[in-house]
Amino acid sequence: MSEKTYPARAGWRHEITRVQWLVLAGTTLGWGLDGFAGSLYVLVLGPTMTELLPNSGVAVSASAIGLYGGLTVALFLIGWATGGILFGMLADYFGRTRVLSVGILTYAVFSALAAFADTWWQLGILRFIAGVGSGVEAPVGAALIAETWRNRYRARAGGVMMAGYAAGFFAAAAVYALLGDHGWRFMMLLAGLPALLVWFIRRYVPEPPEINAHMHARKQRKAAGTREQFVLRRLLSPPLRRPMLVCTALASGALLAFWSVSTWYPQIIRQISAIEGAPQAVIDHRVAITAMLFNAGGIIGYASWGFIADAMGRRTTFLLSFAVSAASIAWTFPFERSYTEFLFVMPLLGFGLFGALSGTFIYGPEVFPPSVRATALAVCNSVGRYVTALGPLSAGVIASSWFGGNLGVATAAVSSLGLIAVAGLVFAAETRGEPLPTDPTHVLAPSSGKSLS
Repeated sequence: MSEKTYPARAGWRHEITRVQWLVLAGTTLGWGLDGFAGSLYVLVLGPTMTELLPNSGVAVSASAIGLYGGLTVALFLIGWATGGILFGMLADYFGRTRVLSVGILTYAVFSALAAFADTWWQLGILRFIAGVGSGVEAPVGAALIAETWRNRYRARAGGVMMAGYAAGFFAAAAVYALLGDHGWRFMMLLAGLPALLVWFIRRYVPEPPEINAHMHARKQRKAAGTREQFVLRRLLSPPLRRPMLVCTALASGALLAFWSVSTWYPQIIRQISAIEGAPQAVIDHRVAITAMLFNAGGIIGYASWGFIADAMGRRTTFLLSFAVSAASIAWTFPFERSYTEFLFVMPLLGFGLFGALSGTFIYGPEVFPPSVRATALAVCNSVGRYVTALGPLSAGVIASSWFGGNLGVATAAVSSLGLIAVAGLVFAAETRGEPLPTDPTHVLAPSSGKSLS
C-alpha cells in the first residue's frame, strides 16, 4: 500500500509495526556507531599526527599535520567509497542484513587496530580498510529503511536513522571530553564498539520481503539460463542514468562541504586556542564542546529533514539545507573568528551540513527500484566520497601552499565546491507523496533464457 492510499486516521501507533521499529533501531545504531568511530578519529587527529610523524621521519608542524592528517582522512574516504560500491552491489545480489553485518565488523575491527599504529602510513592503511567496511552502513541501511517502512512515515524514519550518525559524533565528543586524557590510542580502541551491534542485526533485523522475492527470482532466472544485465550497467543506461547523475551531484556537493568542515574545524579551534595561550587541557575541552555543538545541530538537521521534506517537498528542503550551510561557512571560515563566535555558529553549520546528507539518503531510495537500490545509493555517494577525499587533503595542502597555513580560508575555498549540489537540484524530480519505484515485470519474474536488458 503506497503513502497516498494509507489511511491517515489509523495513527502512527497502529501503522508502525514491531519489525519496522526493530529495523529502525538496528540501522540507526549501526550508523550512529559508524559516526562515533569516525568522529573519535577526527577529534584526535592533531595529537595522533604529533606522535606519529616523528616516527615516520617527518618534522611536526601545523602544515605537516594538515598534509598527513588530511591524507589519512582521504584514505579513509577512498576506502569508504570503494567499500560502499562493493557492499552495495553485494546487498542487491545477496540481501541487506548479511552484507550489513560483514561491513560493520570490518570497520569496527580495523578502527580499533589503528590504536597499534606506529607511523602515519600504517595508520593510513588501517583507516583505508576501516573505510571499506564503513561504506556499507549508509546505502544499505537507507535501502533497508525505505523497503521496510512502506507507509507515509518513510522519509521521517529515514531522517531518524540518519540522525544516528550525528548522535554518534555527539557521543564521541562527550567521550573525548570525559576520557580524552587517556590518549588517542585508547580512543581508537573504543572505536571498535560497533562490532557489538552485529549480534543484534543478525537476530532481530529481517530481510525485506521484496528483497527475498527479488533474490528468489534471480535464482530462478539463473537456473533457467537467463543472462542478467550487470547492475552497474543498468544504472548507467536509460532510464536510470538521469537520477544517477542527479543523486551523484547532490551527494558530491553535500559530502565535499561536510568533510572539509568536519575534518578541520577541530584543528582550527586548536590553533585559535594556542594563539590565546590556552593550556592543553583547555584546548581539548574547547574542541570537545565545539564538536558537541556542531553535532547537536547535526542531530536536529538529520532528524528533521524527513519531517520538513514531507511538509515542504524534497527540492525545497534541499535548498534550505544548502542555504544554511553556505551562509554559515561564508561567515565563519574566511575570517578570524574567536572561540566564542565559533560556539554560536557551530549548531547552524551542523544543521545545514548534516541535513543535506540526510536528504541524499531519503531522496535516493525514492528514485531507484529495489533490484538496484543499494548499489545506486552506494555509487552516488561513493563518487561523492572519491571527490570528497580531495577536500580534506586539498584543504591541508592549499593551506600550507597558498594561505600561509590558514586552514580557515582553505576550508572555505574547498567547501565552496559543494555548490555542485545546487546544479543537481535543478534537475531533480519532486518525489513527495510518491510510492517507491518498482522493478519492471521482466526483472522481477523468471524469463525464457533471453538476455535481460
